Amino acid sequence: MKKLIALLLAVVMVMGLAACGSETTTETKAPTEADVSATTAAATEAPAATGSVYYLNFKPEADGALQELAKLYTETTGVPVKVVTAASGTYSDTLTAQMGKDGAPTIYNIGNMSGLKDWDEYALDLTGTALAGELTTNDFNLYNEAGELKAMGYCFESFGIIVNKTLLEKAGHSLDEIKDFASLKAVADDIHARASELGFDAFSSAGLDSSSSWRFSGHLANMPLFYEFRDDNVTEQPAEIKGTYLDNFRQIWDLYITDTAADAKTLTTSTGDQSEAEFGEGKAVFYQNGTWEYANLTSADKFGMSGDELAMIPIYCGVAGEEKAGLCSGTENCWAVNSQASEEDQKASLDFLYWLVTDPTASQKMVDTLGALPFKSCPESTNTFLADGNELLAKGNYNVSWAFNYTPNVDSWRATVVTALAAYSADPTDANWEAVKTAFVDGWAIEYQTVNG
Repeated sequence: MKKLIALLLAVVMVMGLAACGSETTTETKAPTEADVSATTAAATEAPAATGSVYYLNFKPEADGALQELAKLYTETTGVPVKVVTAASGTYSDTLTAQMGKDGAPTIYNIGNMSGLKDWDEYALDLTGTALAGELTTNDFNLYNEAGELKAMGYCFESFGIIVNKTLLEKAGHSLDEIKDFASLKAVADDIHARASELGFDAFSSAGLDSSSSWRFSGHLANMPLFYEFRDDNVTEQPAEIKGTYLDNFRQIWDLYITDTAADAKTLTTSTGDQSEAEFGEGKAVFYQNGTWEYANLTSADKFGMSGDELAMIPIYCGVAGEEKAGLCSGTENCWAVNSQASEEDQKASLDFLYWLVTDPTASQKMVDTLGALPFKSCPESTNTFLADGNELLAKGNYNVSWAFNYTPNVDSWRATVVTALAAYSADPTDANWEAVKTAFVDGWAIEYQTVNG
């Protein structure tokens, strides 16, 4: 049943992913299940490669696991594997810089159809490979206009508000109370008012340092984008946005920076590690992050929290009907293999990826780190946050798809939004919020023109 629900989640999530290209990108359909079967039949495990692997990693939180696995693979096969992890918010620039050098990455990440448009000629067609034969679904894959499989979705994720249920109950509240923004605010306001007495506050710090800002310029920004695009039936990257729900964005952001022990004036230097530690060490009840954070919070080497004391709830921002919202679920994690690399290095890279999702030790590590992986040999995830997302879908709640995958010139747009958000946080006036709106709406149009002309 869990796997069935997970598959349903996958099917729902693809609605937010299938058309992430620009207006000039022709939408192509993923292969049918018959195509999957044909691919599976054709794909066989090949002998070990003689080349080397350079994996430019997109996910900083997965760096530790990938470094361990790279070392293990090299020790087992003798094939050199180098993992380099780009700093948060710099992946696009790092990839561009690295692809222009000798010894360019052989494995890299393409996040959406807009990214595929940029990197299509550098992406090997993965159709018929042993790796493709391991897929349980094509819903997360990216195909070019010719129908070639150019980037393979290797995990799907959800994000929302992580809750320490133990602290919530100590404060005299329960998850059942929180059904929308009004009830979330009532609970958070009460906890914040009694923080000195309780020994903990409502929210961990909303850090705007580059290690943390993506949680808000990307993930929180998804909320107004999702609802606007849902209203307007957006099916491809728009040249302009209206900012219909930016007042809702302001509501939840104000809650984050008010009901917390953190000083809003210092958020520009507040890091992701600090915010994580505040939650993991029992100093805050609420913490916006994703399913990938489960491994860190429950690891005995880090915070040692129990899955039973954790939950993930939707991000509520005051939109009508949001009591039926689910988590924000999708992916921007798609493996691509450099088509310009030598045949030996391409082969080595494909063999390494195949090993990651088929070897019992490696696949378990990948699942523990990333959550749910759409490959036949990967074990089922025990991630509590994924289970929470599945449960919401099973109740009939709607999925909040990853509308931010439409963002043009992602890093530049987010940087502008963060700058405005930081200024507003330090001095939360209406005038400064207008600057946030300008960065959001006008910035979108500017970046779209920059990319598309």
